[in-house]
Amino acid sequence: MRCTVFGTGYLGATHAAGMAELGHEVVGVDVDPGKIAKLSAGDIPFYEPGLAKVLRDNLAAGRLRFTTDYDVAADFADVHFLGVGTPQKKGEYGADLRHVRAVIEELVPRLSRSAVIVGKSTVPVGTAAELGRLAQTLARDGVEVEVAWNPEFLREGFAVQDTLHPDRIVVGVEQDSSRAEAALRELYAPLLDEGIPFLLTDLQTAELVKVSANAFLATKISFINAISEVCEAAGADVRVLADALGYDPRIGRRFLNAGLGFGGGCLPKDIRAFMARAGELGANHALTFLREVDSINMRRRTRMVELTTTACGGSLLGANIAVLGAAFKPESDDVRDSPALNVAGMLQLNGATVNVYDPKAMENSQRLFPTLNYSTSALEACDRADAVLVLTEWQEFVELDPGALAQTVRARVVVDGRNCLDAERWTRAGWKVFALGRPVVA
Repeated sequence: MRCTVFGTGYLGATHAAGMAELGHEVVGVDVDPGKIAKLSAGDIPFYEPGLAKVLRDNLAAGRLRFTTDYDVAADFADVHFLGVGTPQKKGEYGADLRHVRAVIEELVPRLSRSAVIVGKSTVPVGTAAELGRLAQTLARDGVEVEVAWNPEFLREGFAVQDTLHPDRIVVGVEQDSSRAEAALRELYAPLLDEGIPFLLTDLQTAELVKVSANAFLATKISFINAISEVCEAAGADVRVLADALGYDPRIGRRFLNAGLGFGGGCLPKDIRAFMARAGELGANHALTFLREVDSINMRRRTRMVELTTTACGGSLLGANIAVLGAAFKPESDDVRDSPALNVAGMLQLNGATVNVYDPKAMENSQRLFPTLNYSTSALEACDRADAVLVLTEWQEFVELDPGALAQTVRARVVVDGRNCLDAERWTRAGWKVFALGRPVVA
């Protein structure tokens, strides 16, 4: 089949490459000529394991190309995916839908035959129906345009796997839809042949699935982080507690690692937009708990600064701090709303000299926080450090040799912001280990 993907950021570029990998002919569309030039040359403007190979393979095979020309895209295919960004509005909780509407306004008048527009972006419930009405007013006579919604469930660091082997495919269609289901079943036929569940629903349910999944995940993360605060007050160990909870099949162990909390370009802004939309619908009381989820999450950053202050003897003034990790999660270079980088900035404001190292996110970090010091390796960042902070759980940091590192630092003090280190291994090498939600180990 032929399809287009509008928006070539993280979501759009991944989806375009994934559709081409499934054997379809794909055109990626973006208003940014620089981004299009990079992608056309096989370069990805962000880090995602395995995506560069999929992109280059399909460029070489002729199944994938990129353009800024809406006329080319309108004529190329009858299935058009929307993968543009829906950032948080400045000064508000709600989502900014300008980019989504702009695609409809630019694309639909150019369509010369009936088509299906399939939303991938995370949007407030009710957006798809609104876009459907807008498309009807803009379509030429005799051209029928259906709007469907097919939310993405990509995890940064696993996006290629999640595109080519998703755990479910959710498709929301209009009440009188006649094309969307058949078109998407054909597009996703290789995945359906694997037995991947295909859930057909109305537009509103499809829109709510993604934000509900994100809200549940955020709640689970903030729950264990709230419990870790109680553990600290009581002298308990949140990691052992989480292990015990994880054996309960109703709860499970995943995402019960207490630590610095969540960040990135999706989870924080999506749960805030969810709250804002619920308020607009008159159901604001239903999601008031998400305010506390958000508050707990942000409080972790302040708590990390407090713990580091304690680790440094009560004051950060003049302390030399190594910060290992800047991306909001491992296997990503994304520093949007990154807890690690936020903590690094707060440490500097409290008088510390901060040296940051991340395997992939250095360039993005320097653009966002140019006043911090940046190192070319973990060893360099730890040179003469009074405390070493692990704020992103890259495997490189988990596997650090505490014995070798001890020869570099000024004080053998490590603060584990992700509860990812083997505390016994570090203490055997003479380190004092501080961790969120756990007693100090020396």
